[in-house]
Amino acid sequence: MKSPKTRSPRKPKGHGGERREEILDAALTLFSQKGVQAVSTRQIAEIAGISQPALYAYFATKDDIAAELCVRAFAILGERMEEARVDYTPTAENFERCLRVYIDFGLDHPDAYRVAFMLEKSVDGSFLEKTGGRPMIAGKEVFAVFAQMVVEFHARGETVSDDPEAAAQSLWAGLHGLVSLLIARPEFPWVDREQLIATHVAMLRKGALK
Repeated sequence: MKSPKTRSPRKPKGHGGERREEILDAALTLFSQKGVQAVSTRQIAEIAGISQPALYAYFATKDDIAAELCVRAFAILGERMEEARVDYTPTAENFERCLRVYIDFGLDHPDAYRVAFMLEKSVDGSFLEKTGGRPMIAGKEVFAVFAQMVVEFHARGETVSDDPEAAAQSLWAGLHGLVSLLIARPEFPWVDREQLIATHVAMLRKGALK
């Protein structure tokens, strides 16, 4: 991960695609370390190695940058979930495997996870309004893939809860709790990480399925 104190060299004209990615990389680093509200477009531009006016040629506002990062994070998670459900059959083992996909995504992409799931965007909700609700739409689409797995088990009469939507949201929250703690509090004296994850996933499965 690029240090936020390291300024990229100015790019010559014509490197628009690369420059856009550098803006997103710089913002991801800064947002994950300081939070969205504490970061300015001037800071992002400085780390990306461009002027602040040049940044606005790619993103109109800081919220647009944050929204793009959220959408990209959800796209990665959604792709992984779709892959896990190829030739999927509703068994306890596959259920645990799909739960593990969420955890692995968060730990493989901690900065992206922070921006998508852990940072407060704005108290008044303007972040969602100003960006057309793109992050929420992307998040709901990914959750729908996850929830469908729970619906399939519910249809077979194998879920503890009579409400598959509530069960899916509870499982989602349980996964988020573990991932966010492992990212935010790595200094805690956790047991072996693989043992902890396996135990957590097994307990979620046992709490959800008959």
